[in-house]
Amino acid sequence: MSLLVRAARAWRTPRVFAVLTLTGLVLGALLGLTARITGSDGLATTLDTIGSLFTGLLQFTVVPLVFLAIVVGIVGLHDLGGGRAAARLGGRTVAWFAGTSLIAVLIGLAIGLVGQPGAGVTLTADPDDLAEVGERTPGSWQALLSGLIPDNPIAAFAGNEVLPVVVSALLIGAAAYALREKAEPFVAFSRSAFEIVLKIIGWIVLLAPIGVLGLIGNAFATYGSDFVGSLLGLLVTVYLGCAIVLFGVYPLLLRVVAGIGPRRFFSVTWPVLQFAFVSRSSGAALPLSRQATIDLGVDRNYAGFAVPLATTTKMDGCAAVYPALATIFIAHVSGTPLAVWQYLVIVAVAVFGALATAGTTGWFTMLTLTLAAVGLPPEAIAAGIALIIGIDPIMDMMRTATNVGGQITVPVLVARQEGLLDRDGAETSSEEPEPEPVGGGSAADRPGSSLT
Repeated sequence: MSLLVRAARAWRTPRVFAVLTLTGLVLGALLGLTARITGSDGLATTLDTIGSLFTGLLQFTVVPLVFLAIVVGIVGLHDLGGGRAAARLGGRTVAWFAGTSLIAVLIGLAIGLVGQPGAGVTLTADPDDLAEVGERTPGSWQALLSGLIPDNPIAAFAGNEVLPVVVSALLIGAAAYALREKAEPFVAFSRSAFEIVLKIIGWIVLLAPIGVLGLIGNAFATYGSDFVGSLLGLLVTVYLGCAIVLFGVYPLLLRVVAGIGPRRFFSVTWPVLQFAFVSRSSGAALPLSRQATIDLGVDRNYAGFAVPLATTTKMDGCAAVYPALATIFIAHVSGTPLAVWQYLVIVAVAVFGALATAGTTGWFTMLTLTLAAVGLPPEAIAAGIALIIGIDPIMDMMRTATNVGGQITVPVLVARQEGLLDRDGAETSSEEPEPEPVGGGSAADRPGSSLT
């Protein structure tokens, strides 16, 4: 029994957990390639089942986590100086969201114009992928906007419709903020429920090495090297664009604006980025992102508001870099040249439409609306998306890591400008950080993480 206890404790230590996760990734890739080469349907199905179970557990927590985090975060703004201070913080946060999205989409366009993914290539989409695209394609911006306010909030929760849930959380959180003492019972319940969800997510995160084995294994078993060729060009440009944003733009902004160096930033955020990469879920990474933001010195109350909001609206990978590159790729493949005004439309959609990326199919919605906005015909849109949908899970890994990097970066920048960043204290404490068990403790048990 004591051996099992020691093994469980070792599993929770950050270094051992990181090694286990990396081992799961490598082992999953080897098993996936084995299934692909040998044609072993049983092994491929097993890997798919493991990955699906882990993904299902993550999705189980996303909607309640997002709702409760936003409500609790808004109520916590009372401790930052009242209504005017909260409005100023919100406005500056959104401004940074837009500014960094603009930088990201311009980088995506620049790489696309230089690399020209899909140029000179004509491909045929798989009929099954065409059918899937036809079922999922949204109608218009009007349809998207009309879906912001749910007719039935309970149905929105039950259907995992993240965007209506975000709107509901903003309204309910604002009402609770305004009512103050009258809303205390509800606020206390929300905070307690938030702690419960965080505890559940902590347990799920401990399963990441096993989940990674299934997710990566299934990706290799399903796609193998089929994406070599013109699709590889898109894959490489997406990874390159996201890498420039994640490893270049964010560290530069943090150094110039907040005085935080790249080494400090990545020492805190690397486990979060790693989890986001393998899980492909910004929502599932939210507790880790929030804690990393606090560890970088951001005021815990502002972090409790900004990070949940960023998780659903700040997606530089999915909403900026990727739509720019994928639009150029699909335009080339469909033989449709893009004019200057269409590139400007791509920029405008990326900056204005980041909210549309909330939820599990946000990349799809954003890309489809971008393609429609630049004037591509419906048949070209459907065929183009059907071509790339097969390798999307591989691209989504890097997109999600970039999303999460931005969701941590912007609150740090705003906190520095608003005097809510304890930079010196955070850097001093980071010299010899005390290892925190993976998935352990409630938010209240972690230093500086309480929202009260």
